[in-house]
Amino acid sequence: MPYDENSWTLPKAEGLYDPSLEKDACGVGFIVHIDGKTTHQVLLDAQKLSGRMVHRGACSADNDTGDGAGALIGLPHSFYYEVVKNELGVELPDLGQYATGIMFLDKEHAEESKKRFSEIAESLDLTILVWRDVPSDNACLGSMARKTEPTMAQVFVAPKTPKTTGDSEVSKAMFMLRKLSTHQIPQDDVRFYLCSLSTSTVVYKGQFDPCQLWEYYTDLKNTALVTHLCIVHTRFSTNTFPSWERAHPMRYIAHNGEINTLRGNVNLMQAREG
Repeated sequence: MPYDENSWTLPKAEGLYDPSLEKDACGVGFIVHIDGKTTHQVLLDAQKLSGRMVHRGACSADNDTGDGAGALIGLPHSFYYEVVKNELGVELPDLGQYATGIMFLDKEHAEESKKRFSEIAESLDLTILVWRDVPSDNACLGSMARKTEPTMAQVFVAPKTPKTTGDSEVSKAMFMLRKLSTHQIPQDDVRFYLCSLSTSTVVYKGQFDPCQLWEYYTDLKNTALVTHLCIVHTRFSTNTFPSWERAHPMRYIAHNGEINTLRGNVNLMQAREG
């Protein structure tokens, strides 16, 4: 079956390959301070945990491109506040009054996609506080992962009018922004993927092995970045095609083993509609 290793898009059904039959068998773990205390040690421990799951992931024929790895952490407000203020001259609102997330874009349409995202945000009475270039070092990447490496941007979004009803109203608006943008912006030739858009968590992920993750994103090595939570994942795509977008954690979860419930969940929801 032909497969273009330079393309970030997945192949269509052909011959014996059918995307509806894909399965995963992965490794997952988490570390948390149950008292909510934030430290950088959580990330150091998560890095060690991630490194011990190398056998649970897989790599490509170049022996240096992982099927995918990532980390979901509690939103490091103090770290982002200082970075955005010092580097971009913008002061972020209080924690819970804004959302942030990393998005994968292609070089040719990056500015166009960011403009469209801003327009959708405006339609929901939201405003883009600032765009940040995600600091990274791709020297660790395998050749195949480097060929499909996206342009990355981190967005900070807030309501135009500060909310007094707490985090839930802001989260609802951000959910709508994420759903609308992920349905309206991507096209066959326009790459757009939001790793997350949340007021409480942020996802760092990509087509890495479990060790490359911590070398690629320099944020994760900064001792000023503290968190109370970290979910780590290493992917083993037993009969799927790996990609930057398919790496876990997803926006809420990371799964372990051959969990293939999409078709079953769709059928269940259709059965319950009545």
